[in-house]
Amino acid sequence: MTDHRFLKACRGEPVDVTPVWMMRQAGRYLPQYMEVRRKTDFLGLCKTPELAAEVTVQPVDLLGVDAAILFSDILIPVEAMGMRLVFEAGDGPAFPEPIRSAGDVERLAHFDPTEETAFTLEAIRQTVRALDGRVPLIGFAGAPYTLAAYMVEGRTSKTWMQLKRLMAQEPAVARALFEKIAHVVADYLVAQIEAGCRAVQIFDSWGGELGPDAFERWSLPYVRHVVSEIKSRHPQVPVIYFGTCMSGLLDRLAETGADVIGLDWRIDLGEARDRLGPGVAVQGNMDPAVLLGSKEAITAEVERILAQNAGRPGHVFNLGHGIFPITDPENARHFVAEVHRLSA
Repeated sequence: MTDHRFLKACRGEPVDVTPVWMMRQAGRYLPQYMEVRRKTDFLGLCKTPELAAEVTVQPVDLLGVDAAILFSDILIPVEAMGMRLVFEAGDGPAFPEPIRSAGDVERLAHFDPTEETAFTLEAIRQTVRALDGRVPLIGFAGAPYTLAAYMVEGRTSKTWMQLKRLMAQEPAVARALFEKIAHVVADYLVAQIEAGCRAVQIFDSWGGELGPDAFERWSLPYVRHVVSEIKSRHPQVPVIYFGTCMSGLLDRLAETGADVIGLDWRIDLGEARDRLGPGVAVQGNMDPAVLLGSKEAITAEVERILAQNAGRPGHVFNLGHGIFPITDPENARHFVAEVHRLSA
C-alpha cells in the first residue's frame, strides 16, 4: 500500500499519473448514496459502521478515485467530549448548550476514542476490508479552531462573534478550550490510523476567518500540536491540512508541519507551490462549480491546473472544496478520468 500513487504524491515522490479524489465524494450527488441515506438520518449513517463503510467505498467503485475518505462528520468527537449534538432540518449541526464559560470548558471530557467513538473505528476496519488494498483510506478531523467555532457559537455563523468575543475578552478560557480540543483531535486521528487509515486530513473550515497574526496565535500552535503528535507516533502517515480562504496565510500554513497543504480555488496552484517551497506537497484546487458545466469545460480546467503544477511531484488533484450535491455523477467520473489521462 505504501507505493500507491496517492501516498507517493503526498510524500512528494514521482507518480505514474496524478492521483485524484474529491472532498465530499461520498454524498448526495450519487443516487447510490441516497439509497443508503433513506435507511437512516445523517448521524445514524455516521454511527452505523456497515452503512458508513458502504458509502465510503461507493466513489471508488463508481468514479475510480485514488483514495477513499471515511464517511463521518468533524463534530463526532465534540459530541464524545460531552456536548449534545443535533442536526436541524435545513439548518445543519447545532449544539443547544454552547460553551460560554471556563466551567463549560472544564466539563469537556478527554475521551478514549476506542470506547466513545468505537463506531468510527469499526467503520474504518470494515471499509479497509471492503477496499481490499485497491486505494488508501483517509481519516479526518476538524482543526481545533474550527471545532471551537461550532462549540462556542452553537451553530454555523457568518461572523463567529461569540468565539471572537471569548478570544478577546477571556483569552485564558479560549486557550484552555483550544488546548483541550487539540489533545482530543490528536488522539482521535491516531486511533483512526491504528484502525487502518493510511493518511489523515485536518479540516480547518473556518481558519480563513483569522488574519495572519491571529492565525499565528489562535490556530497555528494547536494545529502544530496535532500534527506533531501524529508524527511522533506514526511518522510514515501523511497529514493533509486544508482550509478555505487561506491564500493569505500560505507562508504560515507550511509551519504546521503537515505533509500536504490543501488549496481552494482562490489562488493559482503554481503560485501557491512557489510560495510553499519544494518540500511541501499540495492538494487541489479546481472550483467545484466547474463540474456543473460541460465535459469540454472540465477537461480544459484540468489541463489548466496541471499546467500550473508544471509536472512538479507532490500534487494530489482535488476540488477546492466539497463537490456540490447537484453535480451530475457523469461529470464527476469524467473529471477523474481526465486527470488520469492528461497527467499520464
